[in-house]
Amino acid sequence: MTHAIRFHAPGGPEVLLWEEVGVGDTAPNEARVRHHAVGLNYIDIYHRTGAYPVPLPSGIGLEGAGVVEAVGSAVTDLKPGDRVAYAGGPIGAYAEVRNIPADRLVKLPDTIDFKTGAAMMLQGMTAQYLLRRTCKVEPGDTILIHAAAGGVGLIVCQWARALGVTVIGTVSSDEKATLAKAHGCDHTIIYTRENFVERVKEITAGKGVRVVYDSIGKDTFSGSLDCLRPLGMMVLFGAASGPAPLFDTGELAKRGSLFLTRPTLFTYIAQRSDLLAISGDLFGMVTSGKVKIEVNQTFALKDAAQAQIALVARKTTGSTVLLP
Repeated sequence: MTHAIRFHAPGGPEVLLWEEVGVGDTAPNEARVRHHAVGLNYIDIYHRTGAYPVPLPSGIGLEGAGVVEAVGSAVTDLKPGDRVAYAGGPIGAYAEVRNIPADRLVKLPDTIDFKTGAAMMLQGMTAQYLLRRTCKVEPGDTILIHAAAGGVGLIVCQWARALGVTVIGTVSSDEKATLAKAHGCDHTIIYTRENFVERVKEITAGKGVRVVYDSIGKDTFSGSLDCLRPLGMMVLFGAASGPAPLFDTGELAKRGSLFLTRPTLFTYIAQRSDLLAISGDLFGMVTSGKVKIEVNQTFALKDAAQAQIALVARKTTGSTVLLP
């Protein structure tokens, strides 16, 4: 027997239980992975609370890194001993050992350790599709990223800097502003005491930004639209403050023929060829040193509830990993 975090009903962090579980044999298309590190992400909160319902009882977590222990009969490109990482379904990464479809796994470069691997996949591939596919930014562009000192935010700041893009980032404190600037954020806005719309207009001399990357949702949605230049794009990729309000699409015309999209990583990596391309681009940025993954907090896997509490309270910066 092995252990995993599971929950039997939606609710607060107290519903997360450390339970003995059976893993079972691998199906023909599966690999068994022993985790060395597990990623913590805001989508885990949505699953736990029922904001994104999952069949219950359930495991939790979508990201991990470890070593392959066994493979199914139909798996040809992985073998026991391979170092691997993944992000995406099926849910259940908060586990010591698990079986997972082999086509969801990518080989982890030898130069990337397990903690970094577990911290980088979901957030790093999110940064990749935001900057290179959803709105392919170009040198000279100016962008706004909310939560610039968070896991995705720090990666976006570094990656955008490497592309020659000017980055404006919102943060909650002076400490987080310092962190974001150290990772390539050109202008920080401390939203707890500054009006971010007014500051963006000031920084851009009234022109606005080409794209806003917004993972906050309800609290920032309208203001984010106000920060865009004509023909700009609003990319809503999360809802940390709650779902965005109901919206009259006629507002997009009134504000300058704006674009609005609500992407998810899981659509972008649904095809294995896309998963390999996006993760390969991410690995290249990390191994080149252009992007550094900041693992600023670690918790024991059995203490996952405490890790989620810290994340929701915005007491974390960069990435957090859980250690089996």
